[in-house]
Amino acid sequence: GGAGGDAEVPQESLSRSQAAMLVAAFAGSLSLSIGASAAPRSRSAVNMQVAAEAQVAQPVALAKAADEARGLAIDSISKAHSGHMGLPLGCAEVGAVLWGQEMSYNPDDPTWLNRDRFILSAGHGSMFLYSWLHIAGYDLPKEEVSNFRVKDSKTPGHPEWQGMHPHTPGIESTTGPLGQGIGNGVGMAAAAKQAAATLNTADHTIIDHHVVVLCGDGCLQEGVANEAVAFAGHEKLDNLILMYDSNGVTLDKMAEHTQSEDVSMRFEAQGWEVLEVDGHDMDAITKAYRYAKDSDNGKPTLIVCKTIIGKGIDEIAGTCAAHGEAGVQYQDSGREALGLPADEKWYVSPDTYDYFKSHKAELVAKYDEWQETFKAWKAANADKAAMLEKPAPSAEELMAKMGGFEVGSGVATRNAGAEVLQPIAQEMPFYLSGSADLHGSNKNYMKGVGDFSKNNYAGRNFYYGIREHGMGAILNGMAFYGLHTVSGSTFLVFSGYMMGSVRVAALSGLPVSYIWTHDSIGVGEDGPTHQPVEVVAGLRAMPNLDVMRPGDAEETAAAYASSVTRPDGPTALILSRQNLAVIDTCSAEEKRAGTLKGGYVAKKEEGELEGILIGVGSELELAINAAKELGKGWRVVSMPCVEAFERQSAEYIESVLPKAMKAKTTAAEAGYTAAWYKYADKVLGVDSFGLSAPGDEVFEAKGLTVPAMVALAK
Repeated sequence: GGAGGDAEVPQESLSRSQAAMLVAAFAGSLSLSIGASAAPRSRSAVNMQVAAEAQVAQPVALAKAADEARGLAIDSISKAHSGHMGLPLGCAEVGAVLWGQEMSYNPDDPTWLNRDRFILSAGHGSMFLYSWLHIAGYDLPKEEVSNFRVKDSKTPGHPEWQGMHPHTPGIESTTGPLGQGIGNGVGMAAAAKQAAATLNTADHTIIDHHVVVLCGDGCLQEGVANEAVAFAGHEKLDNLILMYDSNGVTLDKMAEHTQSEDVSMRFEAQGWEVLEVDGHDMDAITKAYRYAKDSDNGKPTLIVCKTIIGKGIDEIAGTCAAHGEAGVQYQDSGREALGLPADEKWYVSPDTYDYFKSHKAELVAKYDEWQETFKAWKAANADKAAMLEKPAPSAEELMAKMGGFEVGSGVATRNAGAEVLQPIAQEMPFYLSGSADLHGSNKNYMKGVGDFSKNNYAGRNFYYGIREHGMGAILNGMAFYGLHTVSGSTFLVFSGYMMGSVRVAALSGLPVSYIWTHDSIGVGEDGPTHQPVEVVAGLRAMPNLDVMRPGDAEETAAAYASSVTRPDGPTALILSRQNLAVIDTCSAEEKRAGTLKGGYVAKKEEGELEGILIGVGSELELAINAAKELGKGWRVVSMPCVEAFERQSAEYIESVLPKAMKAKTTAAEAGYTAAWYKYADKVLGVDSFGLSAPGDEVFEAKGLTVPAMVALAK
């Protein structure tokens, strides 16, 4: 399957007879080339003994469930006249094997620590997931399934994580932007490896689950997926199983029009095990899945499932038209061909409900066994149990552990971050940090906690290589996992590479922190390619992303504390390369408390208020020096986080920035100016790209000087 998007019937649709011929030919080729062997490439002898022992316990029951899952998708998409039928119909047998037999889960406890995680990276096929969650017994009643894409339903157009509203149990991550789910799966697998290495003991294993991702051609064409796949193979994340819905179809054209590489060979070259199966043969799927789950061979597994997109509706099966809602017009004939009753839409038979009720009982019995193991683990490992159950500290508690900074000294905020990060690492045992090959520049290395790698999964410093977008999706996966607090770093100017992942984090409410350094034209000699001028303003335009650009070391301490304690969304820490003075116009306590509020009075006026200067980040010192020249009646406001400031009460906002003073307010920031006119009538900033020169010379050339601010403010 290809991209997730609304689409008319593509040009490359076939007649019903042509489609039927294609289906027959494709199925025949599958049985000849692969059949039910599920053999890994070049490793058939290794696998066949394992495969021979595997079988589908109740193939008739699961085949019936697969067709009824197809029916739920057909009916819901037909009612909505919107959605994507191709994947739910084409992957029904995959779903039957996963939820009906192989995955470990408990519908009554969808956040159970040791559950297998399932991610639908091809999120446009969301009715696949909703159908199976309903059938498997999750709290997703048939009424919700039928309300697909209806406002405020639990079955939105693309899967939305359970941390969002309304709550949909069983959804492990927000997907839809293709490729992101693969990165999320890699992040979850890494998080599970880290948790297992930290918490498991020789006597008690409490984490040994797997992460399962279902993707399509569109996911694998996205660069973010390849970055994450490379990381997973290198770090030997063999708890990850990627099911590839390989149907040869994308939205506009058949896949052969846009891709010709051998995907299997690409994965093998990146350290993955690759299995190829008929995606409609449940015995083959079972054998491949069990091999992937049981092998523990240091390789994540790609299971290439050769499927027929839209299988079950002959008029569209195997064509580009099957991707979207073109099958709606064939709802009745498709349901009839599947053996579903004409007079009952959203039909699930009593036999299927009974089968899954029985299967649920088996799953709950295993869940209960795990609970006993967990109790024994807690009793035998009080230190680890305390670590796992330790409540999250408050920002104030963390700041109390952070040392102070000498007033008047010059400290780059990236260096201040390096200092305040250390007590965070000690106080938060499940805090993970990492960098896209820039630990030395970003200054976010945690001392004494080790490096995560295939040789040390207990380490907490992650090395992502030069893979910013992959890093972003992996961070989201770790956050979706639910145990860790995570952060990742690169230069601010390269944050654009990971913006797709940042947006998912923001709309999902994920507590991810981004440590983005080298924040302005102050970068200097590296020149305009590395001097962000438009980036911070763009970040501030994203809903639910806190953008914190601290003006000195004390503000940096509070920004870090805020970022790791914010529960409902991501935070961008925007940090300087150059030294910034630790300002002396208010106390460290006032600066830290004010930073948590997003904005505060950093220098109070003496006597009657004549004007206000807003200074942000490195321009806070600029504003303070300008105010000293303008006179005693000038106030300086520091606003390190606009978003946090706007969450304060109207009374507090008015006390800091009186509305009556807007005409006499001037703002300064070394970046794009337009947004600051909300608070000030005059703005000193940078609306053009930078220069290759020492930083102070670039500031001079761009007019960010004390005399320029004084002249503008008068």
